[in-house]
Amino acid sequence: MSTNDTRMSCTVFLDTKRVATGSLQQVITSVKAALDDREQLQLLIFDDGTGKPIDVDWRGKTEEVLARLDEPLGSSSDTADTVDTATSEASPRRAGRPKLGVVSGEVTLLPRHWEWLKSQPGGASVTLRKLIDEARRAGGAQSKVRASQEATYCFMTAMAGDFPRYEEALRLLYAGDSERFYDSIAEWAPDITSYIQQLAVEAFPERGSGKEGV
Repeated sequence: MSTNDTRMSCTVFLDTKRVATGSLQQVITSVKAALDDREQLQLLIFDDGTGKPIDVDWRGKTEEVLARLDEPLGSSSDTADTVDTATSEASPRRAGRPKLGVVSGEVTLLPRHWEWLKSQPGGASVTLRKLIDEARRAGGAQSKVRASQEATYCFMTAMAGDFPRYEEALRLLYAGDSERFYDSIAEWAPDITSYIQQLAVEAFPERGSGKEGV
């Protein structure tokens, strides 16, 4: 995976040892100064938000490595500008009330659903928006759990696939069994275990901030 955002929070591992943490720009600068070429080729950098590895071309000086990260992935911005301009010229903006971000669409409901909606304060549209907002809030916590599980899974797959009890740990992660999960990884390399704990902080909501002292 390549990226243009050098501000993302990352962690760097050399074998099972955590050697740097910070923004992508910071960790690249740090390890280029501290490690030789052979060691740099053995590094793995992980996105702290997703647990996914980040590919970095270590050839050349620090400035050259960082410059490659900043290279555009294509000329999509130029193309977009051309399309936007052409669209603007072909379809001039009409006068009238601003849309205020409201998008119309079609909703298909049974008669009893429409009757209930129309009887609510504010009518059908206001009630539907409120129901959707409530559903989004209710699903927010579960989304955090899934994201944390996915980030933990990605890192474990990359770094701990041949560790003892790896498959058991994955099953416990998705089963939400925090106590047995942390017990299954307790004998792993300390830096690996510590980073898993960081990534899994939202995977077990009943534990709050995760297991202490792992």
